[in-house]
Amino acid sequence: MVDITVTGPPVERADEILTSDALAFLGELHERFTDRRDDLLRRRAKRREEAARAGRLDFLPETREIREDPSWRVAPAPPDLQDRRVEITGPTERKMTINALNSGANVWLADLEDANTPHWANVVGGQVNLYDAIRRRISFTSPEGKSYTLREDGRLATIVVRPRGWHLDERHLTVGGRPLPGALVDFGLHFFHNAKELLERGSGPYYYLPKMESHLEARLWNDVFTYAQQRLGIPVGTIRATVLIETIPAAFEMEEILYELREHASGLNAGRWDYLFSIIKYFRDAGPSFILPDRNAVTMTAPCMRAYTELLVKTCHRRGAFAMGGMAAFIPNRRDPEVTERALAKVRADKEREASDGFDGSWVAHPDLVPICKEVFDTKLGDQPNQLDRLRDDVHVTADQLLDIAATPGSVTEAGLRNNVAVALRYLAAWLGGNGAVAIFNLMEDAATAEIARSQIWQWMNNGVKLDTGETVTADLVRRIEDEELARIRSEVGDEAFVRGDYDRARELFERVALAPDFADFLTLPAYAMID
Repeated sequence: MVDITVTGPPVERADEILTSDALAFLGELHERFTDRRDDLLRRRAKRREEAARAGRLDFLPETREIREDPSWRVAPAPPDLQDRRVEITGPTERKMTINALNSGANVWLADLEDANTPHWANVVGGQVNLYDAIRRRISFTSPEGKSYTLREDGRLATIVVRPRGWHLDERHLTVGGRPLPGALVDFGLHFFHNAKELLERGSGPYYYLPKMESHLEARLWNDVFTYAQQRLGIPVGTIRATVLIETIPAAFEMEEILYELREHASGLNAGRWDYLFSIIKYFRDAGPSFILPDRNAVTMTAPCMRAYTELLVKTCHRRGAFAMGGMAAFIPNRRDPEVTERALAKVRADKEREASDGFDGSWVAHPDLVPICKEVFDTKLGDQPNQLDRLRDDVHVTADQLLDIAATPGSVTEAGLRNNVAVALRYLAAWLGGNGAVAIFNLMEDAATAEIARSQIWQWMNNGVKLDTGETVTADLVRRIEDEELARIRSEVGDEAFVRGDYDRARELFERVALAPDFADFLTLPAYAMID
């Protein structure tokens, strides 16, 4: 048996999650799959260098037969995943868990990844909250005395768990000093404790898989699923996984990813924010044709984004898989009706476009947005649970269309640079404090949107981009804006809250991931070293 060392600080009810049997299961996953994970991460780096040097990617010639074979399909969806018209996302914090399950959404994406700071208390506490929620015994009382319980007057959302990506480790669980992959920890603990319980309740162990870059990484997940089910005596094929297509290389392997997971696949999701980040990261040093305009100017109607989403819908429906729309970042502000009205209009337009394109459902980040998304898809779907029969034979997407970044309308402005600095600083301060999903300037920001902000700054600076003011983006300019934005935050929150708010460390982290000569693949990697 693999001996796992637990080094995390005490967490309430950790003994219920980190049992000897659960740790033994994690040890088996680690022993069988971590070396393969490491090899695949090395392949990522090599492929990125080759793509940047060539200035392009393409569909794989060695997997042409999979793409051209019309006969294969993914496994049929279980009953509680056949209608996914509204999915709400959010971290597994206890109150948010209850609110998400009660929201009226069909699915709750229980986020252990981009909306979650991986403090040890969050890693373990999130598993405790999922454990309780699945057994319908979760409740919460706020410091103000407000009570939260699960509704009894309607259906609760189906739980789909998003574990961390392959690139992240869990340093509080080690074997011989080597940390376990966070993906295996998050999946393993949830599956071990809840798979049988979910089946007994008429549901199943369902997952969203983030940050993948190739079908080989999907193959690894499939092997993990197969082993886990066999090990716990659960029928192979019980697990269902939806893959986020949120990296530019994965966009060229959508069919292959579904094929590798076909026994366990449920669909693909257009993870738009990480996808934009991936474009910047992948081609950050490939020249001016890969430089995007201001983050807030890049919409889903840009040619490269249209190609990506239309290919996703066509690919999914051709293979019997669900095509899930992305996150509209706009959120309502209950204290500002004008802001709320604008946010609701933008969300409605976004969801109408997705429903019209053939998506089977879409994401929202706030319970107040569930009715709008539901209304839009109700209108489109009528009595049907999905649009799987809409095959989109009219769509023909080429590699050049996916890579046509230069056709994205918009410009790089001083206001856009300032917004990137402000959002990154505010988000990183919140992340370091334990909150991975943050409302900033009436948008819901998570690690993906913060990644866009800091990577754009790095790319603009290293490519000598000129702003609309005529000024060139330099480290000195960025630091001057940092000073001004931090002063603005201090004036908003007051000196005492500013000192408590991790802003000095946020600035240190921001400069490491936005201004350093070497580009950090993920801001969460150096950020993780700064938390408990």
